[in-house]
Amino acid sequence: MILKLVRTPGLYLVGFMGSGKTTIGRALADHLGWDFLDLDAEIEAEQHCSIAEIFDRFGEEHFRAIETEAIRKQVRRVRTGRPVVMALGGGAFAREENFELLEENGVTVWLDCPFEVASRRVAAGTERPLARDPVRFRELYEARRKAYAKADYRVEVCGDDPKPVVEAIAALPIFG
Repeated sequence: MILKLVRTPGLYLVGFMGSGKTTIGRALADHLGWDFLDLDAEIEAEQHCSIAEIFDRFGEEHFRAIETEAIRKQVRRVRTGRPVVMALGGGAFAREENFELLEENGVTVWLDCPFEVASRRVAAGTERPLARDPVRFRELYEARRKAYAKADYRVEVCGDDPKPVVEAIAALPIFG
């Protein structure tokens, strides 16, 4: 395992909404014997309301401030030496302060999912406020790719089976 991951054993999954961060993160954590944490679920539990409600009542900037504080809190936990696979919200890694915090405290992996797959996965739900407008959804997908590309590693997500993605991540040189 690389020194960076030994020092702060946080493996952060980044990528667009619908890329499978939660599903793959749970399976990966199980495979590694690490804890799993879904940042959005943590925020919802702490705020006692859904992400969509936070967006609707207070706006995106308020949510982003809450998200950054949640990342800080979880990174402090990682610094104690407890290994965790963390699924981040789709926009978390696009904020420079979050990027810097995560880069300094673990390893980031971009789950690069084709737009068509992400779009199909989020089409049925209304719990993703930034997916409500299809034109904005596509623009956001394209705009965030530059931020995701700054991750330490990139793994393609082509289908709905998390197993090949988990195996690809487990085969990264960070564990060798």
